[in-house]
Amino acid sequence: MINVVVIGFDRALASAITGVADLFGLAGVTWNRIEGKEAQRLFNVRIASPQGDSVRCINGLQLASHLSFDQVVNGTTEVDAVIVPTIGGPVEEVLPDAEPVLQLLQHADAQGWTIAGNCTGNFLLAEAGILRGRCATTHWGFKELFEQRYPEVELKADQLLTRDEHIYCAGGGLAWFDLGLHIIERHVGFEAAIQTAKAFVIDYRRDSQLSYSLMRLAKPHKDDLVRQAQQWLEQHFAQPFTVEDLADRLSVSKRTLIRRFNAALDMPPNAYVQSIRIEAAQKLLEETGRTVDVVMTDVGYEDASSFRRLFRKKTGLTPTEYRRRFARRY
Repeated sequence: MINVVVIGFDRALASAITGVADLFGLAGVTWNRIEGKEAQRLFNVRIASPQGDSVRCINGLQLASHLSFDQVVNGTTEVDAVIVPTIGGPVEEVLPDAEPVLQLLQHADAQGWTIAGNCTGNFLLAEAGILRGRCATTHWGFKELFEQRYPEVELKADQLLTRDEHIYCAGGGLAWFDLGLHIIERHVGFEAAIQTAKAFVIDYRRDSQLSYSLMRLAKPHKDDLVRQAQQWLEQHFAQPFTVEDLADRLSVSKRTLIRRFNAALDMPPNAYVQSIRIEAAQKLLEETGRTVDVVMTDVGYEDASSFRRLFRKKTGLTPTEYRRRFARRY
């Protein structure tokens, strides 16, 4: 029996606590029932809170806990893995009140227990100092805040899961599904993990959250020249043109245009155009029945192999895979 402790704290995301508890609690159970075999529990799952009392989640639900943090730290209960759920409230408001969680995580790291954080819960791992010099991920929408607060962490926000020694991090939202399955595979084996995935009807071994992220091209800036370029590109991105053509239209040199784009948006004009085109292609794949080749030409590409390569680089999926996952169902 593998002993898992889910850390509870006020303003956590309730589903990231209860969902993980269900996933581990039913590993070896649901699949066996489907197969007509005797259920075999593989994990003992308990929720711990600072004082052993209930935790108030961000949606207002109160969840009872089984243990206090002292019981976990003092060795009165066996622990193999510690799970940190998503912070549901404003990250910068929750962290100052998180000292008990941070101390528990530092203890878990010193003991070499498996530590697994989900989404913004990985801010707690970083705040505790246990990600220093290690790789990690978090929700793609919090990439910049994470990098600002923890420059010593090797952040890989495009990845859905990272592992560095005994520490696992998962990306945004419901990535705790993926996180839990990987923990099951590590502690029990691949067969148990894939059976659990089938029982819960979820994909296993997704490896990227690029396809869920926004291009985030609307980065605020004060450069009027770049803003003029953006306005023109929003209307004409599908047309054939060069960076020189765009610079001539704005009455500046190519070198000046590239320098201003890099300063304002952290990318040159050609990379910006590619991102706009891929974002437009995503929208067409989601909302229309046009073929991939038609979508390609509609957003300004002529070479199919180049389009597919760029699309996969930006989203982590081929155009066909992206449509299968995100297209509207009428």
